[in-house]
Amino acid sequence: MSDDYAPPQDPLTILHDDHQVLLVDKPSGLLSVPGKGPHLADCLLTRVQAAFPMALLVHRLDRDTSGVMIFALTPHAQRHLGLQFEKRQTKKTYIARVWGEMAGKTGTVDLPLIVDWPNRPKQMVDHETGKQAVTDWRVVRAKDGETRVKLMPRTGRSHQLRVHMQALGHPILGDPFYATGEARDYPRLMLHSETLQFRHPDGGQGMRITAKCPF
Repeated sequence: MSDDYAPPQDPLTILHDDHQVLLVDKPSGLLSVPGKGPHLADCLLTRVQAAFPMALLVHRLDRDTSGVMIFALTPHAQRHLGLQFEKRQTKKTYIARVWGEMAGKTGTVDLPLIVDWPNRPKQMVDHETGKQAVTDWRVVRAKDGETRVKLMPRTGRSHQLRVHMQALGHPILGDPFYATGEARDYPRLMLHSETLQFRHPDGGQGMRITAKCPF
C-alpha cells in the first residue's frame, strides 16, 4: 500500500448494536484494521473503538470493499462469532459490478487460491498448493457491457471474489489489482458486502443484517 492513503471521513454508520454485537457499514477506501506505519493507523476498528471501547475484531473486509462488518462487544461474543466464521456457518452476500456481460444466470467458481508472493497482497489460482475457494454467483442484470452480480462465497479466502471474477474473464470494475484498462478506470472497487447472516452469541437466534449498496 502506498503513502497516498486518504480514507473517507464519513461518520460511523451503525446497522445494529446490542449488548453483544455491533454491525456497521464500512465505507470503501477505509482499512478494516491498522496497516504498518503511522500513516495507515486510521481504520474502521479504531473508529469503532472510539465510540465502543469494548469492541473486538471478528473478521475483515478489504480496504476497497464496502458493506457489513460485525464486531463483538464481549470476549464471549468474539469467540462465538469467530467459530461461526471458522466453521463457515455465516452466510454473506455481496453485490458487484463486473466487466462484460456474463453468459448464463447462475454458476459456481471452484478455484484454489494462494498468495502471489512476489506481488503480495495479490492472490492467484494454484491447483497444486492453493487452498480451496468456492464462490456461487447469480446475475442480477447484464447490459451495456457490464454485469451486476450477486456473489455468495462459501469460503473466506483473501481476495477470493476478486480473483474468481477475474478468472471468469469478468474482473470487478475499479479493481486496482485484478482489473486492467477501462475496467480499472472507476472511482472505487465496485464490490459491496450487502448482507451477513449469523447466529446471535446470546441464545443463537438467527440474524440477517443488510447494508444498502451505494452503487
